[in-house]
Amino acid sequence: MDFGIRDDDQLIVDTMTAFAAENLRPALRSAEAARAVSAEVRASFGELGFEDLDMPETAGGAGLGMLTRVLANITLARADAGAAIGLDRVGPALSVLQAFGGDEAVKRFARPMLDTPGARIALVIEDADREVAIGGRISGASAWVPTDRADLVVGLGPASAWVLEGGASLEPVRGAALHAAGASRIAFDGPAAAAWSDAKAAARALARVRISVAALIVGVLEDATQFSRAYAQERVAFGQPIAHHQGLAFMIVDMFTAVEQARLLVEDAARRVEAGDDAVQEAAAAFVEAVEASRFVGPNGVQILGGHGFMRDFPVEKAMRDCRALGLLAGGPHRARDDAAALAWATAEAFEEA
Repeated sequence: MDFGIRDDDQLIVDTMTAFAAENLRPALRSAEAARAVSAEVRASFGELGFEDLDMPETAGGAGLGMLTRVLANITLARADAGAAIGLDRVGPALSVLQAFGGDEAVKRFARPMLDTPGARIALVIEDADREVAIGGRISGASAWVPTDRADLVVGLGPASAWVLEGGASLEPVRGAALHAAGASRIAFDGPAAAAWSDAKAAARALARVRISVAALIVGVLEDATQFSRAYAQERVAFGQPIAHHQGLAFMIVDMFTAVEQARLLVEDAARRVEAGDDAVQEAAAAFVEAVEASRFVGPNGVQILGGHGFMRDFPVEKAMRDCRALGLLAGGPHRARDDAAALAWATAEAFEEA
């Protein structure tokens, strides 16, 4: 088993790490206050060719795989998860379009977004399917989406998907996290530009969405854990760094272990996708593990810093907010847990029958 990454991916990670350190981390609070990544940073990101990493070559993209997307999300989220979402203008909606409509749907709907300055796609995950055909009316709303613009709305139900061109209005709302991506209430109404019904495609698409979001969570947690450890090594109490006190040392080790477990599961799910597997169960399990890790690492990172943990002079309070908000995306952890359990139960029954 090889847990290493390809040379091309390592080059992307190294370049993104430098980009994030130079452009995202220093602007952490200013981007949060502005509710957007600056135009200059967006331009630099596009010039580096990072906007279409996993878009098919037939649609003019780099044609790289799910693992590349995971590594990119982790790297950018270490600096600012909100900015990572804001810079990925197509986002996980790409997986929905590709799962249902293939490269043709990507060329028709996703590619034009990258060719239009500032355009973004909003992904809405719904708990129930809509009975709609092309040209049929789609209307609805979502109380919170991490974007301030939606030139295209892509909806994903349990066994269906739809696309709405235009017809969306967004109202800024006060959000608790991921500010650099924008936080809005979205309402949409108009004729469907595309509509599909395919339960297997929906499961594949949701799996890829979960992997993408889980990677962002892992990036946030890696940064929070590393910052907490560095702080604990520098902060002195009772004559020695607080990291040398046994209880706190054990907590830091447990934090690193939780993050590493989540990262390995997310990367494994991504590798399975690249190998042609649907990876539905693995993606659900990886997402749940990332969310569970966030509930342990986020509060403990703040606790290690004590009163400083709640101050905006330090990034751990933002990490706690961001990872909580990310855990609500991709259908949320409860649905992912139910999906993973159902698939495990079905596999066990099939094994017993055999």
